[in-house]
Formats: sequence, C-alpha cells, structure tokens
Amino acid sequence: MWFQWDDQKHYIHASWGCGWFLATFFVGFNLIGQIGGSLMVLTRFRVDYACGMLFGIVVLQTLAYTILWDVQFLLRNLSLVGALLLLFAESRSEGKTIFAGLPSLGDNKPLSYLQLTGRVLVIFMFTTVLRLELSIIYIVQNVVATSLMVLVTIGYKTKLSALLLVLWLLGLNCYLNAWWSVPSYSPMRDFLKYDFFQTLSVVGGLLMVVSLGPGGVSMDEQKKRW
Repeated sequence: MWFQWDDQKHYIHASWGCGWFLATFFVGFNLIGQIGGSLMVLTRFRVDYACGMLFGIVVLQTLAYTILWDVQFLLRNLSLVGALLLLFAESRSEGKTIFAGLPSLGDNKPLSYLQLTGRVLVIFMFTTVLRLELSIIYIVQNVVATSLMVLVTIGYKTKLSALLLVLWLLGLNCYLNAWWSVPSYSPMRDFLKYDFFQTLSVVGGLLMVVSLGPGGVSMDEQKKRW
C-alpha cells in the first residue's frame, strides 16, 4: 500500500469512479487498518478488537478489488478469515483462563464451534494449489494433501496433520510464489508477493491449530471422552 500508493489510488478510482479523494481515503484507511491491527496482535493489545479490524479489512478488500468473483482469490481470503477466527478463539480462550496452569470450568461450546469454523476455512487455501493433472507426482500430491485436509477438518490426528500441512504449504509457497526471482519491473512480482505473504498468514493459522489443538468439536476430543 505504501510503496504503490499512486497505483492503488489509480486502480480504485478507475474501477469504481469514486473520485481521487475517496480513492485516497480508501487506500489510507486500508493501510492504517492493516498496520494498526497487526501491531495490536503482535503486542497482544485487545486482540479480539484487532481481529475484528483485520476481518473488516479482508471484507473491504474482497469487495473493493472485486475478488468476490474470482474463486481462487475468494478461497484464499476465506482462509485468511479462518486464520483470524483461530486467533480470535485463542484470545478468548486465554481470557477465559481463571488461574495460570488451570483449565477453565466447563465446555465453551461457542469457542469450540469458532475453532471448527476456523479450521474449515483455513483448509480452503489448499484447494487452490491442487492440480488436476494426470501425472504420478500430482496424483500422489493431491491424494496426500486431500487426506491431510480431511483429517484437519474432522479433527483427527489434528496437530500432526496440521504440522504436515504447514511444511507442505511452506515448500509450495517458496516454489510457486518466488517473487524475489522476478524482476522488479514485472507486474507478476506484485501478484506473487501478495500470494506469498497471504499464504504465510494461513501458515500462521495452521500453527495455531498445532499449538491449540482442534477444539471441542473434533474426533480427537471425542476420543478423550470415550
């Protein structure tokens, strides 16, 4: 946003015909919202409010950049929403802790369903990297990736499956979105850079699953009760 200030303003102005003032206001609001929300998360200051702010930014970008009609970009943004939901669930769980080292009393059903929704949405990122090509490499890759996605979604062997998806997604991200290898004058560099850092955010969401577990609505949790 900062380094391409004029390009961003021009795009919004040309796409929506809203005038230069509103285009400038949109880009500035977008920039401040992203930086402010991210700093609040990093400093652990009102993380729940920060998640709401960043969620609003994701929705705003989806509408303003007409991502709503691009299935691949829409799925990636839904994955970002899933990562934010997991972060929000973690902040609420942390706030519900009564004493350090002791679990809170009772089951928190809304929190469990929030974690379930976050897990399902985060997985959408992986549907964008599946390749429908008849080669041994892609077939094996698709079968393994789909199996891991299903395991994370239903919450079975969740931490291990999520960790394997983290490693797989990191490798694919460095291979498919190697923006540093593209000349700075090429428009493709910006697209790859956007995808690269967006994918890293989803990796962060998966690491939340590795750290916190799947939550109450999962097969792993049901196994404990059996």
